[in-house]
Amino acid sequence: MNLESLKPYQPIFKHLAISVGSVLLIVLLFFYVYLPVTTNHGETITVPDVQNQHVDALEEILVSRNLRYEVNTDSGYSSDQEPLTVLNQYPAANSQVKEDRKIYVTLNARKPPLVRMPDLKDKSLMIAQITLQASGLKLGRTIYKPDLALNAVLAQYIKGRPVLAGEMIPKGSTIDLDLGNGSGNQQWSMYDYVNQRYEDARIGIIGIGLQIGRVTYVRDASVTLRSTNALGDTILTTVNVPKGNIVRQLPAPGQTVRLQDIVDLWIYQPDSVGRNTSILDSNN
Repeated sequence: MNLESLKPYQPIFKHLAISVGSVLLIVLLFFYVYLPVTTNHGETITVPDVQNQHVDALEEILVSRNLRYEVNTDSGYSSDQEPLTVLNQYPAANSQVKEDRKIYVTLNARKPPLVRMPDLKDKSLMIAQITLQASGLKLGRTIYKPDLALNAVLAQYIKGRPVLAGEMIPKGSTIDLDLGNGSGNQQWSMYDYVNQRYEDARIGIIGIGLQIGRVTYVRDASVTLRSTNALGDTILTTVNVPKGNIVRQLPAPGQTVRLQDIVDLWIYQPDSVGRNTSILDSNN
């Protein structure tokens, strides 16, 4: 076949080439011109962090950045945050999104949901802590009472009143517990730690099953020591203790104590109020 025989078909080829070129041009213009213009191709917005923000602030924070937001119907709850503050958001903060993207937020409920109080009686303290956490509750004050089962839960309270297992209470509530001290009603007379170094007294107090309570520093070094002479008479002697020694304790020496009782201590520290060096400092 020579070129002369194709001449009758040249107009057809010409129109076909024009048609194919037109289609290609339209496709190129659509993908590389129209779509980038209409979708702001290459232009993104950084999602701000709205967690812990109140719902009333979202209009200014998001809408002002050409973003929208929608509140999830299922709200969450956290006792550590104010009602109607944002708990979670999607997309996450610092994500890159297109203009007019919708940000989904989960708000903290106005009121805490109710949960069932678990039965902690006879459970160990460790199991009680895990159970409370799993139920969205908090462990509050623990008080040791005479019982042979050490650290076993004897009773459970909410706001000072006994709370029954299965009772519906607000999520996030604080639960106080009575625990067994492991020694029943065992008791003894409190030892005398006055004029001992704090570290030595602390080791001794903890070692006999008591707890260190409030430690107060005072600037008065004077203490009265008791002793007994050969005739059995009580002798009182007033002395000044060295810095860092104990000048008072509660329970006082001789008072009855039980396992896990709390012991408050007063320690001589001449610069505990004013930091200026005193004569007592230099002598001790």
